Amino acid sequence: MNGKCIIIGAGDYNGIHSDISNDDLIIAADAGLKYCKQDGINPNLIIGDFDSLGFTPKGCNIIKLPVEKDDTDILFAIKTGLGNGYRYFDIYGGTGGKREDHTIANLQCLLYLAANESRGKLYGRNYVYEVIKNERKVFDNFHNNYQGDFSVFCLGTPARGVTIRNFKYQAENIDMRADLPLGVSNSFVPNFPYPYVEVKEGALILYYFISNNDKDK
Repeated sequence: MNGKCIIIGAGDYNGIHSDISNDDLIIAADAGLKYCKQDGINPNLIIGDFDSLGFTPKGCNIIKLPVEKDDTDILFAIKTGLGNGYRYFDIYGGTGGKREDHTIANLQCLLYLAANESRGKLYGRNYVYEVIKNERKVFDNFHNNYQGDFSVFCLGTPARGVTIRNFKYQAENIDMRADLPLGVSNSFVPNFPYPYVEVKEGALILYYFISNNDKDK
C-alpha cells in the first residue's frame, strides 16, 4: 500500500501537515468531520458514535458506532485502516480538546500501531507524538535544520538498549523506565547530521515540535 491513512478527530487541530494523495484513506472520526468541511477535505469514511458531532451524518460512507463500546472512535478508525492494508497513519485532532483522557488513549493507539508493525504520528497544534518499538527512528534533513525541543519517554515495560545520538544530550545503550522521565527536555542541534533514537527492546514515546508551515516528509 503506497498511501497512508489520515484520521481526523475532534481534538486540537491546526491543519494537515502532509500532502494528500489519491492513495490515501481519509477518515473523519466523529466531530472531526467539522474540520474536514472547514478545510475542504472530502473524507472517504466518516466513523463514530457522533456524540461530539451532535448529529448522525447521512451518506453511504458512514459507519455508525454505538455509544457504549470498547474501542474509541479513533481506535476503530485505526483498525479500519489496518484492515484496508494501510501501515502509515497520520492522526489529527487527537490531542487536547475537551477530553485530555483521549490524548492518553491515542498515545496507546500509537503503541497499538507499533505492535502491529505499523507507524503512526499523532499531531497536536504544533507538536507531534510518535511511538517506536524495537526499532530505530532516524530524523531526515527537514528535522536536522529545525531547532526545537525533543523528548523521549518509556512507554510500558522498561525499554532496553536505548541510544540517542546527534541531539543536545546523547545516550548510548541505556535502559529507560516509565517511572523515571530521564529523556525529557532534549533538543535538536542545527547541523548535527541525521539524529536518531533506537530502542532494542521495548517502546518509546517521541515528542517534538513542528512549525505550522512545515510539511512533514
